[in-house]
Amino acid sequence: MPSLRDTIAADLRRQITTGVLKPGERLPSEPQLATRYKVSTATLRDALALLQAEGLVEKVHGKGNFVRRLRRRLTYEGGTLTPIVPTFHVTVRTTQLRAQGTLSTLLKVPQQALLTEYLCVSHVGDPPHSLARIYVPRDLAPAESSCRWPKPTELGPRLAETREKVSARLPTPEEASTLRISSALAVLAITRVSADTSDRVVEAALLVLPGDRADACFTTRHAT
Repeated sequence: MPSLRDTIAADLRRQITTGVLKPGERLPSEPQLATRYKVSTATLRDALALLQAEGLVEKVHGKGNFVRRLRRRLTYEGGTLTPIVPTFHVTVRTTQLRAQGTLSTLLKVPQQALLTEYLCVSHVGDPPHSLARIYVPRDLAPAESSCRWPKPTELGPRLAETREKVSARLPTPEEASTLRISSALAVLAITRVSADTSDRVVEAALLVLPGDRADACFTTRHAT
């Protein structure tokens, strides 16, 4: 027999998929829904969490729960997101810091080495679509502040190698808040490391893409 949580989720799911509740429409408040379904607020929130994990509902802090609009699905291919459309834009915040722990290992630099971090949030329309933290040795980063991060090909000698590792995991609380996704929705986490012909790492990038709207595509070309 379905639980109260599953019954509530099924009813709201039906209303969303049949168009009774429209994309972008705000749901009644959680206390109102709990009263309507005659359940506790905790049970109601469990039902909403299911719909958030399915990508049907999104919770916006301070505003409430909304029927999620369809998001453009992008593909991560060859170190970039495609397609790049006119509504695709990126906000960049630059910070100066010192290498510690994993960053020191990824960039092959000593602990406390000077780095520049580029925190990049991409948007398609208003909602955020992806998150990236890009780290560059301080001496390779442009001296002037910029509204974009430097491409690996702009950093030092000729680029020789880029290695990418892709894994699926749950988002951190900060990632879930920035991307406006449920903490139960899996993300694609991509670690990209680029090195030049002298084997110096010129960039380490940590990218996070919501799993419900992003694919990763890799092509191998075999010599004949």
